[in-house]
Amino acid sequence: MDVAVLVSPAAGRGRARSRSDAVVAALREAGLTPHVLPATTGAEAEAQAAAAVAGGTAAVVAVGGDGTAHAALQAVAGTDVPLAVVPAGTGNDLALALGLPADPVAAARAAAADLLAGRSGAIDAGRTDGRWWATVLCCGFDSAVTDRANRLRWPRGRRRYDVAVLVELARLRPYEVTLTLDGESRTLAATMIAVGNTPWYGGGMKICPEADLADGLLDVTVVAAGSRLELIRAKPRLADGTHVDHPSVSVHRAARVELACEGVTTYADGEPVAVLPAVTDCVPGAVRVVGASDVPC
Repeated sequence: MDVAVLVSPAAGRGRARSRSDAVVAALREAGLTPHVLPATTGAEAEAQAAAAVAGGTAAVVAVGGDGTAHAALQAVAGTDVPLAVVPAGTGNDLALALGLPADPVAAARAAAADLLAGRSGAIDAGRTDGRWWATVLCCGFDSAVTDRANRLRWPRGRRRYDVAVLVELARLRPYEVTLTLDGESRTLAATMIAVGNTPWYGGGMKICPEADLADGLLDVTVVAAGSRLELIRAKPRLADGTHVDHPSVSVHRAARVELACEGVTTYADGEPVAVLPAVTDCVPGAVRVVGASDVPC
């Protein structure tokens, strides 16, 4: 049984690359035939994963963080070819939502066991203007932070995001957003809007605490316009999802979410997805997954 292995050379500040040999060995020892894709960029990763799926691979194994899974998702979503996520990145929010083992080798063995037994589960995926994503799509302050962090060359790792947060806090302004949920529109001033297929984003922040990746709906967390101090005070509450109890936060559910706001780029799975305006649909059961303890087979 041939499987395509997509390894991010940068994920987890090199952790994915350093663990990839052990992951490939575990897949081979389980009885699979792994083929490592030689991609060095996101575009190459997507193209090579798509070619592997077209060529009949039994699965795409994404070794890295949410960005690596995002690249693999573009190839497997809407097909019967399953995705195996092996968490080895800085942000492993999809792995967290799937209930995967934190150890990459253990995750690879769990995926191999499911593949060899013919087991897989199905999860929903978001699709925004034709682009697939699995975790959370953000718009507003958080997307500005991600955009800023991607432009920074120093510092490296998580500290880069801390610097980006400080810069964007200094520039904080409300966004005038037109939000349409299943055809019902409203225009509001918001600090940020998060559209969640899963609860977590940003490396474990529980922005959409009740989101369910198999209910056919997207959870939409809206943070109304507020002060810098309110935003700073609310950030620690993202760890356990209690921010939704704040009076400036509202939560909604919809199968289709339309967002319009001038000059804003949305990000999902930590990757740029679309410049607004954009339409997002929840596609039920779009992705087959293996090795996931929290997804029924």
